[in-house]
Amino acid sequence: MLKATFKSLLARKARLLMSAMAIVLGTAFVAGSLIFTDTLGRTFDGIMDGTVGDVVVQPEQTDEYGGTGGGRMSAADVDKMAELPGAARADGSVDAIGVFVVGDNGKVVGGQGAPALAFNYSDAPNQLGEDPLVIDEGREPQREGEVMVDSVTAERAGHEVGDRISLVTTGDTPEIEAELVGTMTFGEGGMAGASVVVFDTKTMQKYYMDGKDEYSSVWVTADDGVSQQELLTQVEPLVPEGYKGWTGKGLAEENQSDVQQALGITTFLLVFAGIALFVGSFLIINTFSILVAQRGRELALLRAIGASRRQIVRGVLLEAFIIGVVGATLGLALGVVLALGIQALFATFGLDLSGTGLVFTPRTVIAAYAVGIVVTMLAAWVPARRAGSVPPVAAMRDSVDTGIGQHPIRRGLEVGVLVLGVVAFLYGLFVADTRELWWIGGGIVGLVLGTAFLAPFVGRPVISGLGWVYRTAFGSIGRMAEQNSVRNPGRTAATASALMIGMTLVALMGVVATSTTASVDKQIEETFRADYILSNAVGQPFSSTVAERVAEVDGVREVSPVRFSSAGVDGGQLFVTAIDPRSFEDVEQIEPTNGTADLDKDSVMLSTKHEGGRSVGDTVEVKMGSTTRDLTVVGFYDEIQAIGSPDVLMSVDTVESMGGSAADNWAFIFVDEGADKAQVESGIEQIVDKQPLVTLKDQAGYADEQRSSINQLLFLIYALLGLAIVIAVLGIVNTLGLSVMERTREVGLLRAVGLSRRQLWRMITLESVTIALLGALLGIVLGVVAGVAIQRSLVDDGITELAIPWAQMAVFVALAGVIGVLAALLPARRASRMDVLQAISTE
Repeated sequence: MLKATFKSLLARKARLLMSAMAIVLGTAFVAGSLIFTDTLGRTFDGIMDGTVGDVVVQPEQTDEYGGTGGGRMSAADVDKMAELPGAARADGSVDAIGVFVVGDNGKVVGGQGAPALAFNYSDAPNQLGEDPLVIDEGREPQREGEVMVDSVTAERAGHEVGDRISLVTTGDTPEIEAELVGTMTFGEGGMAGASVVVFDTKTMQKYYMDGKDEYSSVWVTADDGVSQQELLTQVEPLVPEGYKGWTGKGLAEENQSDVQQALGITTFLLVFAGIALFVGSFLIINTFSILVAQRGRELALLRAIGASRRQIVRGVLLEAFIIGVVGATLGLALGVVLALGIQALFATFGLDLSGTGLVFTPRTVIAAYAVGIVVTMLAAWVPARRAGSVPPVAAMRDSVDTGIGQHPIRRGLEVGVLVLGVVAFLYGLFVADTRELWWIGGGIVGLVLGTAFLAPFVGRPVISGLGWVYRTAFGSIGRMAEQNSVRNPGRTAATASALMIGMTLVALMGVVATSTTASVDKQIEETFRADYILSNAVGQPFSSTVAERVAEVDGVREVSPVRFSSAGVDGGQLFVTAIDPRSFEDVEQIEPTNGTADLDKDSVMLSTKHEGGRSVGDTVEVKMGSTTRDLTVVGFYDEIQAIGSPDVLMSVDTVESMGGSAADNWAFIFVDEGADKAQVESGIEQIVDKQPLVTLKDQAGYADEQRSSINQLLFLIYALLGLAIVIAVLGIVNTLGLSVMERTREVGLLRAVGLSRRQLWRMITLESVTIALLGALLGIVLGVVAGVAIQRSLVDDGITELAIPWAQMAVFVALAGVIGVLAALLPARRASRMDVLQAISTE
């Protein structure tokens, strides 16, 4: 029996390799995702381990939106730590975010993804006893007007040691000119796309510490024989209020955990790998079902000469196992190539791992083989059971029933899946008050699976409609194409279901993205009361000095800054937006649900989402950087559309007094009535031209900027979903190819009675187009329904407008037709080249 199985497998190797392609692509995505994320993990592990000292003292809450981290320590504090009995030395550091190198093309290097860091030069060793900063060329900066830049950034900017370079910052000095005196590298793997700028200590203190001998953090190096924990015990009594001491190992682990949570790339990529494998399982099920049907007489003969039902089942499953192994092996190899592609893709978003070699771990190999083999074996299980059900007496019949008919229990389960999906979908849409998106998501899964299971019935109207078009346009050829499509509706539907799943997700994302864009457009139209806005597409902050300069331009009546920050409020980390209460009234009138909107230095407003039993007049403990203050709650609000409904609203003065970010994220500009707008705009542009991160826009330009970021994400998702579409196309090619083989004698008879090669080609192409259009139409209907439901569930999150991209949907249908034509090329070519006499004599 084992020998017969291998002979059968080798006799159909071309067909089975086509099935293996689904596993190859799916496991390649799994392997590529794991290789990329392991590479990413090792890179960040190296960064975190290599950029901390034995003991680090830093603010309890660092500033994520620019600035120095919101804390200051005096030089005396650093000296006291250096005198500890367990300390070899203590080195103060001035750290800043948002210092960008301007390239020779006038654009900043980076600006999205990884941050732009700056700090003072120090030769303090890290916790590994190594110098984290290795000078590649030149020397360290020693005085004002000198700077050192990491080698990757210098190369991307087109700068060499000795050049005079420009930098832009989020600090009080928005533009800096300095001589590039050296380039350096952090460890072996670089900084994952982050740019690093190093000044001498006095210069950093001038820019970020108001010229005072103060620091934002301290590294304390342990003396010989002193452990990190022992040193931390000595340091802790000297830690100022608002600061916290960490062992280097503990801080590295904490930072690694924060990075992993913030990125979430593994989950994101594996979702698309799962989609690809799920679609591929339809291809495998269909292929094995057709092969079992074609081999019905062969299987019956094996039963007749003594093979047991269990042996037949095992034989088919062994074929599936071999396909799974071959597919997983090829997928693993392709996964390495795919990992390089993913690495290049994310490099365009600022996450550059080019300095790190790919990491290939045992878990990647295990996952690839486990996924490839398990998915293939599961997909082949039902066809294998059907193969085992062939009775020995069937060997004497001309045709064999392989049990492809549906069992009532199975049919009931399939209907049950669809019904449960509909119930969950409707419950989430109309009943659930919380987690409605979870219910809707579960309902969508049930709807898609139920439709896929019941596609032979659900798709009949579509096939009938296409049949009418075919009969009208192509006569008898169209009629035969329709009859061939409905001859085995289960096979047609299963093949179409693979494409249906991909099209469902594509249509869903199209509806959600278009609705998001429409909501943003409406929100901007309703809330954009300013004449202009200063901002940038990637949300990077810019120096508040820019807004101050713009305010001095003739014809500018007022500039209202908006700043983003984060703060601990009664122990919870919340998103803070800082405004100028006086000028913000022109941007939007704040309508409190309770209390007032009279913000000052000692007050705060909270979103109703965080009311939590608080009332107007209560005080909340707010911690920002190293500063903690009790602020009075003066009011609550539901939403403030112009600035995205933050958790906490504070005044700019309050945030500055607490050491928060002094950089603006937006600045709304109002022009004097009667002023020459063209002249005002020209004056503002002269200021903005010195700041490559900042752009000046009117309402239309600002809306375009917001739409571009949404479209960029949409195109990325479309590209990843394209893998599922490719597998679905392979499914159509495979099904048609097997169908042609199955109908060899029939094709020969048709050719013998006068059917031309062109007509045969046309008939098979129409069958392929039927499958593709069936999958596309079912997918688009499900995708639109799902997209509408998701949009309705996100109304409270700002997606208030429903927009269905009908033109885009029409393009998808047309592309499905093209896919059908292309998928038919190989099967139609093979059918048209058959020898007529040999085809007729085939049994």
